Amino acid sequence: MPQVQLIARHSIRPGHESEVFDLLDQFVPLARSEPGNLAFDVYRSVDDPRSYVLLERYASREAVAEHRRTPHFTDLLLARIVPLLSGRVVEEYDIPA
Repeated sequence: MPQVQLIARHSIRPGHESEVFDLLDQFVPLARSEPGNLAFDVYRSVDDPRSYVLLERYASREAVAEHRRTPHFTDLLLARIVPLLSGRVVEEYDIPA
């Protein structure tokens, strides 16, 4: 079963940068503590302070599915962060064994 790499590209609506990064400070440690999570990092664009990526690696597709069912994913990311975004694209890649 291959590991999975996610690349989530987010753009923040103007004026909400501090709020989003404060929420990410809460979200990231929770995501990193999930049993199937292998890595979870946030990188802010050097060219656009309203853009960032989340680089996430999971042990399996099942671990990704579990991540998407956690309270921090549904209550923090989907309910509180996503409404503050102007754009969101999530890419998924299998990592060959």
